[in-house]
Amino acid sequence: MAKVIMYTTGFCPYCKMAENLLRAKGVQDIEKIRIDLEPEQRAEMMDKTGRRTVPQIYIGEKHVGGYDDLTQLDRKGELLALLAS
Repeated sequence: MAKVIMYTTGFCPYCKMAENLLRAKGVQDIEKIRIDLEPEQRAEMMDKTGRRTVPQIYIGEKHVGGYDDLTQLDRKGELLALLAS
């Protein structure tokens, strides 16, 4: 299964929903980068993704985007293939 990295905060409901969806798809290990606890990580996230909001999700080397992007991949039937790569 591909490595999953998620930029997150401790109080973001969309982050929790993204995590729940990923776990429902069989992802057991999610590397969480807490930008609320490590402010320098927010700047890194913004540089890498061009976005300010969380979650920002990477599956393998691919930047998926946020929760809405993740659910769109799932609805199109592309999420499992990406996770398997």
